[in-house]
Amino acid sequence: MFSAVNTIWVLLGAALVFFMQAGFAMVETGFTRAKNAGNIIMKNLMDFCIGTPIFWMVGFGIMFGAGSGVFGWFDFFTRKDYSFILPNGVPFSAFLIFQTVFCATAATIVSGAMAERTKFVSYCIYSAAISLFVYPISGHWIWGGGWLSQLGFHDFAGSTAVHMVGGVAAIIGAKILGPRIGKYTKEGKSRAILGHSLTLGALGVFILWFCWFGFNGCSTVAMDSDEAVTSAASIFVTTNLAAAVATCTTMLFTWIRYKKPDVSMTLNGSLAGLVAITAGCDVVSPFGAAIIGIVAGIAVVVVIEFVDKGLKIDDPVGAIGVHGCCGALGTLLTGLFAVEGGLFYGGGVHMFAVQCLGVGSVILWVVITMTIIFTVIHKTVGLRVTEREEIEGLDSTEHGLVSAYADFAVPAIPAAGIKNKSMPEASVSVEEAVPVQVKIKDTYTASDIALTKIEILTKQERFEALKHALNEIGVTGMTVTQVLGCGVQKGAFEYYRGIPVDMQLLPKIQVEIVVAKVPVIDVINTAKKVLYTGHIGDGKIFIYHVENAIKVRTGEEGYDAMQGADE
Repeated sequence: MFSAVNTIWVLLGAALVFFMQAGFAMVETGFTRAKNAGNIIMKNLMDFCIGTPIFWMVGFGIMFGAGSGVFGWFDFFTRKDYSFILPNGVPFSAFLIFQTVFCATAATIVSGAMAERTKFVSYCIYSAAISLFVYPISGHWIWGGGWLSQLGFHDFAGSTAVHMVGGVAAIIGAKILGPRIGKYTKEGKSRAILGHSLTLGALGVFILWFCWFGFNGCSTVAMDSDEAVTSAASIFVTTNLAAAVATCTTMLFTWIRYKKPDVSMTLNGSLAGLVAITAGCDVVSPFGAAIIGIVAGIAVVVVIEFVDKGLKIDDPVGAIGVHGCCGALGTLLTGLFAVEGGLFYGGGVHMFAVQCLGVGSVILWVVITMTIIFTVIHKTVGLRVTEREEIEGLDSTEHGLVSAYADFAVPAIPAAGIKNKSMPEASVSVEEAVPVQVKIKDTYTASDIALTKIEILTKQERFEALKHALNEIGVTGMTVTQVLGCGVQKGAFEYYRGIPVDMQLLPKIQVEIVVAKVPVIDVINTAKKVLYTGHIGDGKIFIYHVENAIKVRTGEEGYDAMQGADE
């Protein structure tokens, strides 16, 4: 007898966990460079689409078959009877899709740590291998009735089964692959390679946080009893609390450590809390969830720094620290903080010992299998793109994209047959041009009729005052550009993900003026007066001689070309 309530709950969870793919795609895209954004999106799309049929054809049977404590069974296209493992009142197809989306999550975690330098074909191969047997076999031990579950190993929604598996695979892959070009100096010092969009990264974290309520909450696979409803509500509370506390902890920790709260690391802190609470969200109290959040919030920063600076492993998004470390840590802490059976609640050492055994055995399994998989790929089709391809960007070399942000890369060109209304349809003849009267004066205000270009670089916030002051002395024509740069002070000293940024380019305004009538010294004195604060970064003024100027519409040259229509 099927339960409509339970089935709807499981299907809702499947939809939310599927949408986590969008969250991972945004986090990984935002934390990497724009020239690889299309490649990141493609990989996150394909790991789900490759993993889905593979898990259906083979992986599900390996994970949930009743073969032995180590291995399920080979059941091609899932045709055998699985009634013995189905949740109460839930049809097989609902349970199948629910487990499929969890499998895809494990595969997509690896993508971020190996971003910006992995061959697309190689990614497809190892992603398929994870869904085919790496994840299903360890998943069988934990959720499929295998030997760990028989010992009492507790991983409610996948801190170890999903996240740690992905995180351990990520560190093996990133180690074999090697760091991105320019990541480390010859002396081994880590360099910051900034992601191109914290906005996308933050959007991804919010999507993942939202979907995590389905990841953890819907893992109850039931809502048809008072006990199930109470359990789901408690899981929502502990999940949200751990994430929020971890976020606050990471913010404060980086604030103390780097003198300013690190945005990208704090976003990682949110995910660290979510990953850590996933194992024990159903058995810990709100107090226990808060402690787990605090531990995860500090651990993620320490581990990301250690992986980067100590192990010299390049992980652009922090997947190793977030998923590998906090997945293991959350599983171990469950053995301490579980209200029933936890060491700190009088349950003795048994549960904690089993949690340690489970974490260690899964790490060993993933290290062995993924080392073999990555080595075989490396020796055959190759794991890494060429140096030229990496420098140019994987969007162009792997997928033929100019850029994932093509309209920002080059001016948009109207398609054939479509008129661009912002531009004149054709040039007008000389006879049809705007009538021009050239007035010749006997004397000029400027002493030598020379044309001089004045270029001013200054802070953005001083532009309006500068523009007004220059207009007051008769300067009405100027070209203004928003630029990035720094002077001898090398910009403001900043950290990015715990690494000092060697040279921080700051937003500036570049004002270009060509004068003939207005004395150059007047422009200089006015600019100095307006821009001066006495602090580093007030700006610079550059003076250039201009050989000639030509007004396109009238053909006037030199001094005459610089005058307005009324002069």
